[in-house]
Amino acid sequence: MSDSIEKELQKFELPTRTDFPWVTTTITVFGVVLSALHIWFNTLSTLPELWISATHFAGFAVICALWYPAHISLKQSKIALGIDVLIAMGAVACLLYIPYAEDALYERGVKFVTSDWVFAIIAILIVIELIRRTMGWFIPVLIVVCLSYVVLWGKWATGIFQFPGLSMETLLYRSFYSSEGMFGSISRISWTFVFMFILFGAFLVRSGVGDYIINVARAAAGKIIGGPGFIAVIGSGLMGSVSGSSVANTVSTGVISIPLMQKAGFPSRFAAGVEAAASTGGQLMPPVMGAGAFIMASYTQIPYVDIIAVSFIPALIYFLSVAFFVRIEAKRSGVQKITTSDESLLKVLISGWHNLIPLAVLVTLLVQGFTPTYAAGLSIISVVVASWFSKDHKMGPKAIIEALSQGAKNMATTAVLLVGIGLVINVISTTGIGNTFSLMIDGWANGDLFIMIVLIALASLVLGMGLPVTAAYIVLGTLSAPALYKLIAENQLLELMVSGQLPEQAKAIFMLAAPEKLELLNAPMALETAKEMVALVPADFMETLLEQSLGMEAVGLALLAAHLIIFWLSQDSNVTPPVCLTAFAAATIAKTPPMRTGLMAWKIAKGLYLVPLLIAYTGLVSWDVTSVITVGFFAIIGTYALIGAIEGYLEGPLNILTRLLLVVVGTLLVWHDIPMLVRVASCAVFVAVFIYSGRKFKLQQSQLSVL
Repeated sequence: MSDSIEKELQKFELPTRTDFPWVTTTITVFGVVLSALHIWFNTLSTLPELWISATHFAGFAVICALWYPAHISLKQSKIALGIDVLIAMGAVACLLYIPYAEDALYERGVKFVTSDWVFAIIAILIVIELIRRTMGWFIPVLIVVCLSYVVLWGKWATGIFQFPGLSMETLLYRSFYSSEGMFGSISRISWTFVFMFILFGAFLVRSGVGDYIINVARAAAGKIIGGPGFIAVIGSGLMGSVSGSSVANTVSTGVISIPLMQKAGFPSRFAAGVEAAASTGGQLMPPVMGAGAFIMASYTQIPYVDIIAVSFIPALIYFLSVAFFVRIEAKRSGVQKITTSDESLLKVLISGWHNLIPLAVLVTLLVQGFTPTYAAGLSIISVVVASWFSKDHKMGPKAIIEALSQGAKNMATTAVLLVGIGLVINVISTTGIGNTFSLMIDGWANGDLFIMIVLIALASLVLGMGLPVTAAYIVLGTLSAPALYKLIAENQLLELMVSGQLPEQAKAIFMLAAPEKLELLNAPMALETAKEMVALVPADFMETLLEQSLGMEAVGLALLAAHLIIFWLSQDSNVTPPVCLTAFAAATIAKTPPMRTGLMAWKIAKGLYLVPLLIAYTGLVSWDVTSVITVGFFAIIGTYALIGAIEGYLEGPLNILTRLLLVVVGTLLVWHDIPMLVRVASCAVFVAVFIYSGRKFKLQQSQLSVL
């Protein structure tokens, strides 16, 4: 990588204090200690969760305060460093104060004394400032707006957003001393699942797994037409699963894949777009799906292993959609075969077989029912053991210390962010504004699932301009998941009523709600009639009706589907202008215009919109393996057809009529409730168009060569 590109890529990284050796040493030592503490917290510790959460916050606050200056211009300022040392000490003081003052606070009947006020306010100010340094102004402003809404201006709001308000004392207690604010459920997820998997990723990278992934991708795709593009798809997908950051993934793999794609003949803007789209999808790839998957498991109370199990086929559809763009562009641009690896795939796989041991251990433990935290801990040990079989990356004490330190550094910004987001979530739950927002978007959608998904997509795009993916998912999931889940489940209920297959136990609810219409349930009915009957059911009985009609398993899947849809839509901000850092990072490497590259990445990443629709309307998220495979297979073919229609190209150029035909074929293949015979016929039409376009193009080329 040239110095100029490296300098340009630095703008996507936070400025750090590298001019003070003692700071670097302190952070390294602190990182090792924090990592060791967290391993203890997640294995043997019996400390109260509030104390652990406070330690989690204080430890990473120290790293953020010392490592990230308040402004880039203050990197070398000793005065600024002195102030940051005081901030770090303030964070530690807040930690020490909690066990010291906790008993006395409850003995006073939760009545604040001066020190309670001081430490609670200091802690909130510190977390706001550190988030500003690492994430920008959006989240700090959001926190201030939320906190002031509770104690100040909520009572002046009108309509559904009016809130009578809480006292400042109550707000500070809930924010700092209770298990509902900074140190609530989001913080607990941060120091358990998220930290352990980020540490696992740091050990994987230190053991040379990143190099192995790139080598495997090169061997798998390097010798076919468009191979470098497929390397980007495979390598970035696998690496993204390990790194958890789409921008970091783009920077680490893009410096290899983008030049390779350019050398093969891909347009530079397209090469950058593919890298950005593939890197974004890395956080959707099981078995590690970033922090969002763990938060989803906490929200839905569905085991993490179940979430990654149902996420595999959707992730496959997404990556294949990117690969289809690569294939089409390779044929259109006349991309040449270039040998990127002289070794066969089998040889590369065998040569680095030890790198697969940690992932095998992780998946096995998760499937066997171990907690994700325990599985990650044992997998970290397996990384060290597996590295001893490597020639170049054996992990000794020094390498282990480096991995422990790097894991803490990688976690620092995420930890502070999640602690701060806890303040927002506390306000949402305290005020009931989440339910209000759900009712509002439910009213806007007017019972139409498609419109609701569009509204959530727009909201996620706007939030994603200022929030990282994880934070955007947490906020949007809290606000809109209840409404989306309700609508998905109600649509399934309506299907049962329309077909006349409503279970007998569910009819009892209607006996209470609409006894005069009970007879209608014994036979198929019109959709409008079914909607009218459901509308008569009191809100208090609706959850019971859904459980008795659909079953607990189907209700759980509907809830999971709602969260998966929001999680997928939250990724879109990575590649959608005007703010799309992943695409901008790829543009920097490819030396292409950032905004135009963002538009290209947005086009290539269209699977981020298609898959949520499939989740909402089909059996893609289900325990019925046959149904999932069937839906997935036709969705993959349909996606290829739709991409061919968008691009106007398959194996050769397509005219307008053929493109329209592919639109129809693609829609029939991806839409729900289409008869199997129609789908099979649509597949046959697509195959025919695919072969025809290739033969027609070859004929035209041969005629041109004769001339």
